[in-house]
Amino acid sequence: MADGFDIIASECGELDATVKVVTFGCRLNAYESEAIQARAASDGLSDAVIFNTCAVTAEAVRQARQAIRRARRERPGARLIVTGCAAQIDPDAFATMDEVDVVLGNAIKSAPGAYADQPEAPRVRVNDIMSVRETAGHLVGEKLIGGLDGRARAYVEVQNGCDHRCTFCIIPFGRGNSRSAAAGEVVEQIRRLCADGFGEVVLTGVDITSWGSDLPGQPTLGQLVARILKLVPELPRLRLSSIDAAEIDADLMRCLAEEPRLMPHLHLSLQAGDDMILKRMKRRHSRADALSLIERVRSVRPDVAFGCDLIAGFPTETEAMFANTLSLVEEAELSFLHVFPYSPRPGTPAARMPAVARAEVKARAARLRAAGDAALVRHLDRQVGRTVRCIVEKPSVARAEDFTEVVFAGEAVAGEIITGVVATRDHRRAQINRLP
Repeated sequence: MADGFDIIASECGELDATVKVVTFGCRLNAYESEAIQARAASDGLSDAVIFNTCAVTAEAVRQARQAIRRARRERPGARLIVTGCAAQIDPDAFATMDEVDVVLGNAIKSAPGAYADQPEAPRVRVNDIMSVRETAGHLVGEKLIGGLDGRARAYVEVQNGCDHRCTFCIIPFGRGNSRSAAAGEVVEQIRRLCADGFGEVVLTGVDITSWGSDLPGQPTLGQLVARILKLVPELPRLRLSSIDAAEIDADLMRCLAEEPRLMPHLHLSLQAGDDMILKRMKRRHSRADALSLIERVRSVRPDVAFGCDLIAGFPTETEAMFANTLSLVEEAELSFLHVFPYSPRPGTPAARMPAVARAEVKARAARLRAAGDAALVRHLDRQVGRTVRCIVEKPSVARAEDFTEVVFAGEAVAGEIITGVVATRDHRRAQINRLP
């Protein structure tokens, strides 16, 4: 599952007020929408709405179709272009919509000329994503408008695609096989971002712990992190997006132990806490593996905070199996949860497995979210009295090194790094008293 999934739609800042990019899904999609916005401007596109879709859940696809219909009512003369994972996987579903003018596949959506006026071009331009093999140097080639979080942090896409085939996941068929950006290109992009004033860079992708497996010598993510921190000493903070618990290499563990500029926050793609469900998901870790990893990381970086993705109501999940996932939240001392009710995706093995009743899926998701809320409160309670360094995201709101959201009094600009002592908390964030 791609980094930081969230089906709520968002819109890019507009270079051209007549062109809007509407994003569904993960942080990776949001990053790519910024590149799409820049590409559309350079291609001379005007009076258009571009939908960068997500295919992780049926709800994400439903919301995209709904947004397309609404856009046609609100902007009857605009050109409506659909791209992203849902368009890649099922282009006909959008091509048959009267509202849609053009459907672009994932391999085309950021390419030069993709949004240029091409009267003779086919309405549907979607290739076989599995045929895309090139090293993905273009991933870091676009300079973003200003970062997804204003001036606070910038995202660098170091990898795309996935070589694994989890039984619930359709994303490899939207993204293709794993492809890595060359380390030198990543380093140069981060240097440019530092020169532009960004105080934090986040490495993102579909499966970033597989970075390097397709490059000469098969370098690891840990080696990339070490290279960035060595060659870009002016970078204040480096953060990782969602990672696979089965692929943390020795160099990455060393960086966590020895490099204070690598932020103490890991978001793990765990998905479940029951061994039978993990096996049926075709995950590559067990419950014990996950707990062992968390313990090993904490032993070298005690201030680390963990988030994770969890799926509720996977096919065949019994109440006892669900209880194992529920108990993992407290046992692992997780702090930030992304909870998803299982959504069957046509063409995946899990969609053919015996389903849990839909009402029960929703009820279990609600119980997991409640456990996540309680876990966040416990995490915030542990912060009281601590001195924390935070990067300002917007007026009065900042983010600590372990990704805790904090509020503060006084003036500060986005991207500024401030220090404070955690005085108290509410149900979702901490309040700090700033230090000089």
